[in-house]
Amino acid sequence: HVQLVESGGGSVQAGGSLRLSCEVSRYRWVNYCMGWFRRKEGGRREGVASIDADGYTSFAESVKGRFTVSKDIASNTLFLQMNDLKPEDTAMYYCAAGPLRSCSALPNKWGQGTQVTVSS
Repeated sequence: HVQLVESGGGSVQAGGSLRLSCEVSRYRWVNYCMGWFRRKEGGRREGVASIDADGYTSFAESVKGRFTVSKDIASNTLFLQMNDLKPEDTAMYYCAAGPLRSCSALPNKWGQGTQVTVSS
């Protein structure tokens, strides 16, 4: 079955950086949209960043200019580089995939998540 395994979360002070990774297996992920979502404590899941099959990226307004998303096909890994982190970025971050080449639909495959905590 498809596996999306996130790593790279942790605790950091405001202004710091983290790089999340999502290792993908058993999935032709290069043909589909890939994205990062997050859920803050007590909050709803929200989209953070996405990259479609053609490499077009999109970001939530709250992270524009601070986060970048990229993929390394050779290593089957999706990345989320997070710079200038703020306490409001604290959340569980999830890697997600599919079901289309474009990122116009909600993903149908999800990882287990990695926690990011930013202290002031």
